[in-house]
Amino acid sequence: MSQVIVYDKPDRSEEDVANAIKSKFSAVEVLKVAPRKIFLKVNRENFLDVCKYMKDELSFEHNSCVSPVDYMDHFTVVYHISSWTNQIMAEVHVDLPRDDPVVDSITPLWGGANWHEREAFDLMGVVFKGHPDLRRIMLPEEFKFHPLRKDFIVGRRV
Repeated sequence: MSQVIVYDKPDRSEEDVANAIKSKFSAVEVLKVAPRKIFLKVNRENFLDVCKYMKDELSFEHNSCVSPVDYMDHFTVVYHISSWTNQIMAEVHVDLPRDDPVVDSITPLWGGANWHEREAFDLMGVVFKGHPDLRRIMLPEEFKFHPLRKDFIVGRRV
């Protein structure tokens, strides 16, 4: 028989979680704290350490989304990472330079990020360092471009 876990009361509040992250990583910017949500900006050098801390110490059990955004002068990768224990969703933003769009993979922490990171790589060209199988997921391997980048020319051929 399977076991169902019901979390009646969160272990930590949104403010407690945001303060714990900020006190451990001074470079993290807390953008906003809202009911059941926190918004963080993390530099790519600390990103994997912040995620490990969130998973191991703050009970963030699930990654539901990895979305790159093209601002023309840089990329931002947005992650949605949830703690069911604390009933909090953290939206984590990582800015990447356009000429070096590389960030650590979170697939070793949350396996569900695997295909999200592959899709971001395929369509936007963001490279996830340490990903176990970073290859195209939708387009042919020989396709040399990333069609969701704003500088992509529609109708371009291989």
